[in-house]
Amino acid sequence: MWKREKMTENIILQLSFVIMIAIVFGALMRLLKQPLIIGYILTGIVASPYFLNLVSSTDYIATLSQIGVAFLLFMVGLNINPKVIKEVGKVSIITGIGQVVFTAFIGYFLAKSVGFSTIAAGYISVATTFSSTIIIMKLLSDKGDIDKLYGRIAIGFLIVQDIIAIFVLMVISSTVSSFNVTTQVLTTVFKGIGLLFLLFVIGAYVLPRILDRVAKSQEFLLLFSVGWCLLLAALFWAMNFSLEIGALLGGITLSLSPYRYEISSKMKPLRDFFIVIFFIILGSQMSFTDVQYNVLSIILFSLFILIGKPLIVIILMGILGYTKRTSFTVSLTVAQVSEFSFIIIALGVKLGHLTQMVLSYVTLIGLITIAGSTYMIMYSEKLYKVCEHWLDVFERNGKKVDSKKLSRLSREEKYDILLFGYNKMGYDLLESFKKLKKKTLIIDYDPEIVKQLTRAGYDCKYGDASDAEFLDTVQIAKAKMVISTIPDTNINTLLITKTREKNKRSIIIVISHYVDEAMHLYKAGATYVVMPHFIGGGHTSIMIKNYGLNLNKFLKERTQHLKNLQDRKKSHNVKKKGSISKDQGYFKTISLSFL
Repeated sequence: MWKREKMTENIILQLSFVIMIAIVFGALMRLLKQPLIIGYILTGIVASPYFLNLVSSTDYIATLSQIGVAFLLFMVGLNINPKVIKEVGKVSIITGIGQVVFTAFIGYFLAKSVGFSTIAAGYISVATTFSSTIIIMKLLSDKGDIDKLYGRIAIGFLIVQDIIAIFVLMVISSTVSSFNVTTQVLTTVFKGIGLLFLLFVIGAYVLPRILDRVAKSQEFLLLFSVGWCLLLAALFWAMNFSLEIGALLGGITLSLSPYRYEISSKMKPLRDFFIVIFFIILGSQMSFTDVQYNVLSIILFSLFILIGKPLIVIILMGILGYTKRTSFTVSLTVAQVSEFSFIIIALGVKLGHLTQMVLSYVTLIGLITIAGSTYMIMYSEKLYKVCEHWLDVFERNGKKVDSKKLSRLSREEKYDILLFGYNKMGYDLLESFKKLKKKTLIIDYDPEIVKQLTRAGYDCKYGDASDAEFLDTVQIAKAKMVISTIPDTNINTLLITKTREKNKRSIIIVISHYVDEAMHLYKAGATYVVMPHFIGGGHTSIMIKNYGLNLNKFLKERTQHLKNLQDRKKSHNVKKKGSISKDQGYFKTISLSFL
């Protein structure tokens, strides 16, 4: 008993020291604007036997890390909603599958050329094909680009890649050290399809009825979700698959439920804690003795992922007829390895297919590519300006897919009012434009909005307000009024500058959420800066002054507001759009806080 208590104290002490180091590295990553995953892996390296040797109870802590992986994949499964997959589109399917196939093919021969065995090369090539759903979603969310065309395409092929990763994990987890690949793959595929079908039926017809009753208690909903995750993890382990794949499919079955948002938010603290332990263990298992002889090949593989993978996507999207700008911004989102990459390699080590050196090799590649791709995505606009000239070779001549059938105007036509970004303010603005009886052009970067408004008879054009060359095509200098509902200070500054260069008397109305940015826009030449939060507060204040504590007057205001919302929904098919936004809102919630 004394020894057991002493061991428990040692584990708690080790975890305490390790978490303290993780806090330091986490703060450093925040300062460098890097995902916290890198900080956790570095924590593991510092805590490893090569440095401070703080992790001696590796078996117990590794168990905690495995629970973290299960929770992580459970949350990723909640993300893979079959209803969302319908919105993916042809481009996401082709780029998702095409990038995986070509990257795996090239990566295999690259790994073989630097001396890896056939099995190791296969693992490395497959693992490095996947891109990080968590990191990309977090970066897109931070930039506010989830609703942009390139953001939607990126989300689409991430879903496709995650589905491919599911089958890869199923195949690997069901193998043994000396396996017959063909027989094992076929057996696994048929078994996997059967299990997926069964779970889909349960998720569609059985779980909703159970969850309706369970969800009446938030605590019980959390308990049920954790239990469901671990139950399927144990079931798949018993069927010679891995715990991880069971947890992943557990999340997918719940992705059909309307309670998936509550489940995600409730499980987030559990997942975050345990997943920290996984990445720390990953870093502590790195073997620098072997890796030091592979520095050149690690750099070579990292460059292939940072440059080669984006090039594959640019070529595929160019063939499909997309503009070089869209192709380039989409391609940057694949320039790193995924959390699946680490899990696949760790699983290979556990099954005896790989050595610890391969895990160290891929982990270092992961550190380099995650750090590099983060900066590439953050500064994509500056990178595009540098690379723009060389990207012409990847762009097909003629009408581009991302602007095809999205415009209802001629290049020479002049407009009195230009509205950049239909967004949430557009409905009320269009009502005002009708009363003015002035020619109005709506410019938006969301193809779905442009299609809907074009069908409704409005003059629209698909385009990016941050592209100075594009602004010349809409003759911004001729407009008497320019309105931007885009809450981006840099874009609004460009619009103001371009307009003021040629038209000093144009009315320019832009939007901002911050006082300092609003002051900057006024100095740049804005006629008026709309601040939604202040306007909302002002409107509420006026209602309180006018209505006092009269409930009937507030209920009358409520009725009018509901009617206005219903009109918006009916007029511009917001219901369909809202369903997409809801799922994209979910993507934002699953982005891990430690990133």
